[in-house]
Amino acid sequence: MIIDQKTALQWSRIGSRKTFGVVLTELAAEHPELMVLVADVASSAGLNEFAEKFPDQFLNVGIAEQNMIGVAAGLAQNGYKVFAVSFAPFASMRCYEMIRTYLGYMNLNVTVVGIASGVGMGVCGNTHFGLEEFSLMRSIPNMQIYSPADCVETAKMTELLCSNDGPAYLRLTGIEANPCVYKTDYTLTLGKAIQHREGTDLAILATGTMLYEGIRAAKVLEKSGISASVYNIHTIKPIDEELIRTLTEKHMPIVTLEEHTVCGGLGTIVSDIVASYKNPPRVVKIGLPDAFMKAGSYRYMLDKCGLNARAIAETIKGENLIC
Repeated sequence: MIIDQKTALQWSRIGSRKTFGVVLTELAAEHPELMVLVADVASSAGLNEFAEKFPDQFLNVGIAEQNMIGVAAGLAQNGYKVFAVSFAPFASMRCYEMIRTYLGYMNLNVTVVGIASGVGMGVCGNTHFGLEEFSLMRSIPNMQIYSPADCVETAKMTELLCSNDGPAYLRLTGIEANPCVYKTDYTLTLGKAIQHREGTDLAILATGTMLYEGIRAAKVLEKSGISASVYNIHTIKPIDEELIRTLTEKHMPIVTLEEHTVCGGLGTIVSDIVASYKNPPRVVKIGLPDAFMKAGSYRYMLDKCGLNARAIAETIKGENLIC
């Protein structure tokens, strides 16, 4: 797969969920063991071309996510690498027991893909928001959780997951015209965070769409004399505990940043690890509130929740993390 600036911008225009479909279609010829199941979201996930080109590797189960996971488990037991795709709340919550029992307990080779997660469904509202997947999926043994920052990382992660073993959850955030963090190819290692900025005062650990905002927030903070490191936490489970241990030993304040509820998300995971050390640094969790919200457009929702660069910087300054 060739990744250059032109490709990155093309993917950015269509957003992460359709980038996923386009890339999976490119990879299918190289992976005859690949099976794709959708809960009536082929168009939304950019998989119409896949269905046309590889009909024997594609199955639309209809709006029946619980059944989709059962079918996926059966296919995986027969040697297939399965991607099971639906909108995030339905892919995670509606069929949670099936994911826990069929995929986690049986340790099967199925990647569940939650598209349009976070507040990506905008005016559709709380019934269609994907707010809780980290907290749900991290409690299932054997389950891996991945949260790409942009469309290029979505493409690279999709390629890696085609050859990855075990159950996984791929959480896709953002909408069309998704901002680019990466415009060329780079090294992506599952389970290993990527540093984007080096700082001496605090560390911002961001995941998904919030990496872009975190990088911009660090630039805003720099104008106020605050030096912030920024890390891409693209793997939620297994998380990069070595990085968190290093930051803790330096007693560096940590800010977590996510388009996910602050209850049980990245901030909670980091806090759990940091709390096991003597005299741990402060952890400030920035994300979606633990509340049902009045719906609006995607950008409106992010702004309302303080998830833009300027608001993030102001929140960090208000926490008085620098002695």
